[in-house]
Amino acid sequence: MKVLVIQTAFIGDVVLMLPVVQTLKLNYPNIEIHVLVRQGNEELVQSRDDIDKVWIWNKKQGKIKNLLQLIRTFRKQKYDKIINLHRFLSTGIITLLSGAKETFGFDKNPFSRFFTHRIPHIIAKKGDVSFPHEVDRNLSLLKSFCTDFSRRPVLALNSAHIQKAVQILKKYHSNKYICAAPTSVWYTKQWHKDKWIEFFNLVPREYTIFLLGSSSDYSHLQEIKSASTHPSIINLAGALSFLESAALMKYASMVYVNDSAPLHFASSVNAPTTAIFCSTIPEFGFTPLADVYHIIQVKDLPCRPCGLHGRRNCPLHHFHCATQIPVQDLLNTLPV
Repeated sequence: MKVLVIQTAFIGDVVLMLPVVQTLKLNYPNIEIHVLVRQGNEELVQSRDDIDKVWIWNKKQGKIKNLLQLIRTFRKQKYDKIINLHRFLSTGIITLLSGAKETFGFDKNPFSRFFTHRIPHIIAKKGDVSFPHEVDRNLSLLKSFCTDFSRRPVLALNSAHIQKAVQILKKYHSNKYICAAPTSVWYTKQWHKDKWIEFFNLVPREYTIFLLGSSSDYSHLQEIKSASTHPSIINLAGALSFLESAALMKYASMVYVNDSAPLHFASSVNAPTTAIFCSTIPEFGFTPLADVYHIIQVKDLPCRPCGLHGRRNCPLHHFHCATQIPVQDLLNTLPV
């Protein structure tokens, strides 16, 4: 069997795609698995034993030209199945024109009516006691031909990634440490900068605090570090790859994250996780999958959530969903 799995959304979505790949391999050991991701996210899927080919879509330059080239290439591959986790028009076109024998996708994709298998994509509402995780939504595309499921994403860390984490710990003499990823692509998904500073000031001094993020996050994290009185804050923004960051998280006493990609990195290495939900809510299905995790949120705000995704600013201009979260809630999750 030859299968293409499509996920061209953001980096966190690629992490949550991995259980689909793991499940396919679990049920069909001799399967040939290809994946399609957007350029910039390929690090997470390259050099994996369960993926035979990684296709990369450059969306920033020549997006339509590259799309058409991919479609021509995929038609030659003669896939038995295409599993499309992306819910938007562009990948619907790829799926429709691929020539695959069977196509699986969510009903929210504009071209899903032409797929051979069209599966509901259900987002729970605030207050729902039982809600599907995004991983479970993704795995629902496989239920007609898989019986065993691998639910937690597993990043393929190698010895070099682990060694990088060890080198950092030795360099900063860190026997006890936490990781924190204070930023997000969306402003209303990130806990307020002043609250991070207040929290770090109260973290016991025996902990080293490693700040994680991309190079574009460096100045924001440096502001937090400079304003804090904690003596051992290390700004690693831009210094580590995705997988190296995950390796450092793996051995942390606790990982503090927003509702963003680093949350899913922590899940993928089963790191103890404290997840802060500001404008979004856990019911959307992006909660941690680690064995030990904590959800931090303000539950009684009538304006929350203000949308399925984050926003560039608070629509009501008060951002209470972030500023009203007590710092003590985070301190309570720190191992004694």
